[in-house]
Formats: sequence, C-alpha cells, structure tokens
Amino acid sequence: MDRIACYRAISTRDVRFDGRLFVGVKTTGIYCRPICPARTPKFENVSFFSSAAAAQEAGFRPCLRCRPEVSPELAFWRGTSNTVSRALALIEAGGLDGDDVEGLANRLGIGGRQLRRLFQRHLGASPVTVAQTRRVLLAKQLIHETSLPMAEVALASGFNSVRRFNETFRKLFARPPAALRHLRGKAKRETGFLSVRLAYRPPYDWDAMLAFLAARAIPGLEAVSDRSYKRSIAFGGNSGVVKVTPADSHRVDVAIRFPDLAALPQIIARVRRVFDLAADPDTIGAHLALDPMLAPLVAARPGLRVPGAWDGFELALRAILSQQITVPAATKLLGRLVQQHGEPLPKAMRDGEGLSHLFPSPALVAVADLAALGMPAARARAVTSLAQAICADPAMFSRGASLEQAIAKLRLLPGIGEWTAQYIAMRELREPDAFPAADIGLLRAMAAADGRRPSPAELLLRAERWRPWRAYAALHLWAAGPPLAASSGKIHEHEAA
Repeated sequence: MDRIACYRAISTRDVRFDGRLFVGVKTTGIYCRPICPARTPKFENVSFFSSAAAAQEAGFRPCLRCRPEVSPELAFWRGTSNTVSRALALIEAGGLDGDDVEGLANRLGIGGRQLRRLFQRHLGASPVTVAQTRRVLLAKQLIHETSLPMAEVALASGFNSVRRFNETFRKLFARPPAALRHLRGKAKRETGFLSVRLAYRPPYDWDAMLAFLAARAIPGLEAVSDRSYKRSIAFGGNSGVVKVTPADSHRVDVAIRFPDLAALPQIIARVRRVFDLAADPDTIGAHLALDPMLAPLVAARPGLRVPGAWDGFELALRAILSQQITVPAATKLLGRLVQQHGEPLPKAMRDGEGLSHLFPSPALVAVADLAALGMPAARARAVTSLAQAICADPAMFSRGASLEQAIAKLRLLPGIGEWTAQYIAMRELREPDAFPAADIGLLRAMAAADGRRPSPAELLLRAERWRPWRAYAALHLWAAGPPLAASSGKIHEHEAA
C-alpha cells in the first residue's frame, strides 16, 4: 500500500476508499475509516491496513466516531484470490465456530499454512482474527443501533458466552460493552422485529435487483412490494421472516423476526449473498469496460449486481422445475410445491401480506408425492432423486476448492447439467467467474451486439477476456439482450430459471 496515496485519501476524506482502507493511529491505538471526521493525524503516526481484521490484529481498536463496523464490506481483491473469497464465505457461515483453520483449509483443498499465507497477503490478518473481528464489529453495531440487552447482543453476534463477550470488549475498549451504548435514539424491537443496517459500495441498480427477485418470487414464500423484498426463513428448527429495504446513505435496512438470535450472523450472511452487497462495482466495471462491446452496457448499468440465492436446494429445484416452461409457469409450480409440502409459517410470524409457508426441506421433498403438482413423471423423479442426494450430502452447495471442482460435483446431481451447475455456482456459491455459455439469452444478446449469433464454444472463448468477472458480464448481457419469450410457448431451462 502506497503510504503517500493512502495519506492523501484520509486527508481528503475520499469516500472512494471507504471499505478499501483502514488507518491505525499509533498515538491513540484506534483504527478508523478514511472518511472519519476526526482531525487528520500526522503522517508519521499512522499505519495503513487493507482490512479491519488486519488493523485489529495489529493491536488497534475500532473508532467510536466513524464506526468501522458499518463501512462497506468489499471484496475488491476477489479477482486475484477466489480461495480467500471461498474461505470468507465459509467463515461467514460459521466455518470456524466448530472447526479450526486446518479443517477450514481442508474443505478448500489446500493446507492450513497456505490458507494463512493467502489471508495475510490479501487481508493482512489470519483466518481466526478475521472471524473474531466479524463478531466484535457485529456486536458493536448491535450495541450502537439496537436496544438489545447485552446478553442477547453476545448471543446474536456469535460469542459463545457472555463472559467471553465482556472480556473481549474490556480488552479492546478498556470498558464494559454497556458503556459504549447511548440510549437516546435507539431502534426498538417493535412488533418483534430486530433491525440491522448493512452498507454497500455505490452505485447499485436496485430497480434491476428487485425486478429480478419479483419475477421469481414464489407465492407464499417470497414477496416484493413497496421496494422491499420479504421471505420466510428457517434455521435449526426455528422459523421467521426477513425483510430487506434499500435505505439512504448507501445502506439497506434488514428487519428480522426470528426467535433464536444466535442465527443472526447466518441471516446477515445470506442477505449479503442474495443482494451481492460485497461487490466492488468500480473494480468490476473497469475490468469489463476494457471490452469495447461491454463498455456501453457497463456505462448504462454501472451498479448491476449478480442476484444470489437464499438456499441452494431451493435454487436447484427451481432450475429443474423450470425446464421447458416459462418463468410465470415455473413460479406457479413452485408455489404449489410450497403450499402442499412446505411447513406452515407460525401465525405469530405471518405479516398478513402473503407469507404463509417455509420452503420444503430436502427430507420432505424426498418422500413427497409430486404427481399432484402436474409435472412430467421424469421431472418428478429427478426432483426426488435430487432431494435424496442432498439428504445424503447436506454440504453439496457449500463452496469448495475451485469453480471447476464445484461444477463437476454439481453435475453429478440428478437433473443438473452444465448450464444449471453454472447457474447454481453463480447465484448460490457466489462464484464471480461462473458463466453459463450455452444460455439462449446470452447468445441472443451477443447476436444483437455483434450481428452474429455465436456458438456456446465461441462465446466461451470470447468470455476469456471477461475473467474473473464473467458472472457480471452475463448479467449485463441479460439486461441488454432482447426480451425472452416468457409469455407463451416452451423455452429452455436457463430462460426460465
């Protein structure tokens, strides 16, 4: 990191570096965001870090004024280390809660020493420090933004005990966690909802994201209205509702109604995944714009994101049921599946706006009679076989060692071919380089742009220059391509999914 450039960024409060850069002040022992309103420290008294975890590992504590916990969580290095990206996804899902670094590295197909080296190179901190920093910053955010009792804050942020929670905050801030709270203006848990605000890097094309989710919203399970996305959720035998709404200052408001606060980190992780909040549009757009064909598309939609999936099994089932039918027909079919085989949402959790059921688990679908849904027998067998396979390997949709290995593993599942595997990798595994080259929509968009429709092999070759952001290139082509025939007639699975 160039110290002179970094110092210039903090001296001018340059918002472009928010989330990319953290500054540690040696005279105070505090680390800040580059936009901190405090007086700029002297050049010789600062150290610069690429992540909050690196600053914390170096012995600095979070600033109470600029609050590093609410800075956008960017993955601008993701193009150079997808291994770190996969590791972070596993950590965010609790990968170090019941396992050690060696176990985490084994899931990624590398050694523990290599994983630590990659974390130091790209984040400046160890995997354990990253996990601990996530817990501390989430707890600090809940202290500042909610009126939750401290015991519930400890539970919701992933601490194993209140005692450990108190010890950590006394060590970091030389005071108990309750001393950080100022009660005036705190958000209350009205009608059972807990509100959390998450940051992202602008620009963000919210119209495109909400339109994508609205077109695929499963009746009884999801709803998009008043620029908000709502859905029913389930973790560990408990169920609830989450609502996501774009807010000001490049934030999203996440309202959560769930009986077990220990699931909060997982819920937040899934919201980040569905709405692609960690994307760095500047880095991605600059790379894709190097292609003269993509440049005007990126300029027209600079904040386009790749919509994620809430659940891998749900997404895979959608892809299989969508084969050879339209988007509305597939959504209606999934609605019948939810109504007939999904567990009813507890009445206390219903909002009166259509959320009524949970998505059926693989175990329920594996034994369900699917003939009444009106799907072909062969497709019903594929759905049953898929559910049985997921029951046998619940970690089927977790991120692995590489995109290629993930695709090969997914293709072993019943009813999943190359396109579906790439689509799952794009939306569920959050692989930024996943690319369904045989997609009819992509081929049509290329024909509209180049005047000639390429073969899938030709498109795959052309897409080499878009690496490692081919998934985002696919979204730009879909957004710019001619409308798909979604109102009548049969179309391919990728046009419906």
